[in-house]
Amino acid sequence: MSKLIEQPRYSCALGVQQSVIAIHRAVPVVHAGPGCSTKIHGFLGQGEGYAGGSTIPCTNSSEAEIVFGGENKLRGVIHGAFKVIDADLFVVLTGCTSDIVGDDVGQVTREFQAAGKPVVYAETGGFKSNNYVSHDLIIKAIVEQYVDKFAADKTSVIPGLVNVFASVPYQDPYWIGNLQELKRILTGIGLTVSVLFGPESGGVEEWLSIPRAEFNIVVSAWPGLKSAQLLEAKYGTPFYHFPYLPVGGIETGRFLREVADFSSVDRAAAKAFIAEEERKFYTHIERTADFMLEFRYGLPRVFYTMLDASYAVGLAKYLLNELGILPAQTQYVVDNTPEEYRAAIVERFRTISSRRSANVEFVEDGGAIQEAIRLDKPAQRALILGSGWERDLAAELGADLLPVSVPITYRLILNCGYAGYNGGLRLIEDIYDRVLGTYR
Repeated sequence: MSKLIEQPRYSCALGVQQSVIAIHRAVPVVHAGPGCSTKIHGFLGQGEGYAGGSTIPCTNSSEAEIVFGGENKLRGVIHGAFKVIDADLFVVLTGCTSDIVGDDVGQVTREFQAAGKPVVYAETGGFKSNNYVSHDLIIKAIVEQYVDKFAADKTSVIPGLVNVFASVPYQDPYWIGNLQELKRILTGIGLTVSVLFGPESGGVEEWLSIPRAEFNIVVSAWPGLKSAQLLEAKYGTPFYHFPYLPVGGIETGRFLREVADFSSVDRAAAKAFIAEEERKFYTHIERTADFMLEFRYGLPRVFYTMLDASYAVGLAKYLLNELGILPAQTQYVVDNTPEEYRAAIVERFRTISSRRSANVEFVEDGGAIQEAIRLDKPAQRALILGSGWERDLAAELGADLLPVSVPITYRLILNCGYAGYNGGLRLIEDIYDRVLGTYR
């Protein structure tokens, strides 16, 4: 039986086009019907990257391609893209129509690969999965079809070099800021960091050094894990997994200490960097102590998360253990987490602190979650960590809303992020900015 989902929080598999445009000088070539790419860009939002938005080459498959096949049209679009777009990598992505019809996109792409062109493909028909899943799929395609072919050296390890798999670009509205902070703090403990996506990356050239990493780092509940496992199997590269976004002093310190223990960095230098970062972080917290006490009765006392698993756990730990805001009895994870990862996430919420626990429900339907929160009727001032969909709910409950998940419709995001030490401070600013904005 089909299932209606009200207020979706992620895209279909073709949404991975946003991961492609997050790689500098990489261009998606979409083999799909008219409108698919535009709708994805409109939903996942802000920014076009090097050649995203209306620049993306697309076959705009119509009835003719469905009846007679679209391989020739795709061939022409790829050829035209090479002629008019100056890029380092082209990534062919399929939509529902081409996957249903059965176009041999791999064969078409291999013709250009045989001619030495930097082009790869992946089958991303929207009905096959979502963009969290296809994010790993596109990394696999680039590694197997591009890196394996063009990397000059795939065997000699560079000491201290790490690849970081964290935020899914654009699906995480704060992906640029999060990757910037993760790169900053990991560099601070002595590592050379490749984040692969965004302005902190060296673009396609950086991808060619993937096989030479000493180890890989996955900072998420589950997206990125399959990529790290692929690289371990293919190149023998071990990986370290931190299963949620580290936010603030406690969890960021834990993250960095564990990475330092996993790596070959100078432990004393890493320890000194962490101590200095914690000193600066808590200095800012201490100087706001009077404000926190003065306004303690007007601040949120309870919070609800309607986020993906990485954010839900990371922000919940920070809000409870460092800001003293209590979790509502039930928290909500909205990323359609695969079954094999759910038990671990449930356990993290159960042991969110030594004195508190919370239940977690895996729900994709935003309307159902909102109705559950209405029925919960929070008696104290609440903080909702959700998306633009929750604006009316927050107004109805007199709650404060911090939009963390897509769609983001009421704020512009450039390089804001919530990861790490700086992200923890920014989160405090954003929460209390909304609180103070309610005073008249």
